[in-house]
Amino acid sequence: MTTTRKRRSVTRSLTRYVVFSLAMITLYTIAVLVMSCFGIVVPEELTSGWYSVFGGEILLCCVIKLFKLKKEDDET
Repeated sequence: MTTTRKRRSVTRSLTRYVVFSLAMITLYTIAVLVMSCFGIVVPEELTSGWYSVFGGEILLCCVIKLFKLKKEDDET
């Protein structure tokens, strides 16, 4: 029973972090669009850095989830 709780907490925390990362990407996109309407130019390095950090975190969470599922399949 404790393994079920531990697995749920890992899944929930990964889900929360993926939602947080997607929210950050969406908010940044909206902010850049609004700033471009006012003529403010955002450096391309900042944009690529922002997307690579949060996109990389989403990819990392997916890899963690994939290996957790693979490990559970091997146990059964």
